[in-house]
Amino acid sequence: MAALDTAQLLTELESTVEDNLNRHLGLADEWMPHEYVPWSLGRDFKDLGGEPWSVEQSQLSSVARTALEVNLLTEDNLPSYHREIDRAFGRDSAWGTWVNRWTAEEGRHAFCIRDYLLVTRGVDPDELERARMETMETGYEALDKSLLNVCAYVSFQELATRISHRNTGRYTDEPIAEKLLTRVAKDENLHMIFYRNLVAAALELTPSQTMRAITEEVIDFQMPGSVIPGFSRKAVVMAKAGIYDLRIHHDDIVTPLLRQWGVWDLEGLDADGEKAREELAAAVAALDEEATRFVERRAEAEAKRAARA
Repeated sequence: MAALDTAQLLTELESTVEDNLNRHLGLADEWMPHEYVPWSLGRDFKDLGGEPWSVEQSQLSSVARTALEVNLLTEDNLPSYHREIDRAFGRDSAWGTWVNRWTAEEGRHAFCIRDYLLVTRGVDPDELERARMETMETGYEALDKSLLNVCAYVSFQELATRISHRNTGRYTDEPIAEKLLTRVAKDENLHMIFYRNLVAAALELTPSQTMRAITEEVIDFQMPGSVIPGFSRKAVVMAKAGIYDLRIHHDDIVTPLLRQWGVWDLEGLDADGEKAREELAAAVAALDEEATRFVERRAEAEAKRAARA
């Protein structure tokens, strides 16, 4: 079967988008970001005659602060994500309705996380604002990903973001932060399901073309927050803490989605589709091996620290 172009894919998948948009609207609970922020803890900063921020004011550990900063700055870049999704999906029919709804829901994530951090003095507000400016000035570009590549990427990315928020909430050991991030993660999960179902429909419509897109996104996957200043260092901190690491990426993101899509049992692939599946299997195996090495090294480092202590 010849590959479908973007116009054909938009037309053929429109009914799936409409069905899943309606499903999403039926499942998405209304929630108010301001209800998740402990406003009574807030006070003025120095320019209004209050107290400047200092690290001892934060009840969060340095690792929790790093994880919350990464999660927030990732959410801050929403204008760039909207631009890329709008470019891929367009503004017509259910596609455009979804783009706007998704953007509206994503927008409140940054609002409530930032409000929480400022009110509780969880992180340095000056450094946070400088990082926000730099992140948004850099922006995010999908580098002209095809429609199917975008759908595959956001399936993995939304699930990864959900896991990152959920694990960060647990790691903070702070009930309000955990409640807030659990609520944000619930949004991300519903978004993942929308995109996951869209990829499933695409696999039925044009299996080889979609298999190629999935393979490319697994091999080249990067979190959208990779443009954050100091991201590599911060990602290592989060990985060492077990908030988001290669083992989590393999076990909780890549493997479940590939299983859900049934890629290993999919029939009707042409030569390139089969080749893509072979490349995908090799990439997943390599990721598994790398994840195992990382976990072993982390355990060895922890054992050495415990011995020194």
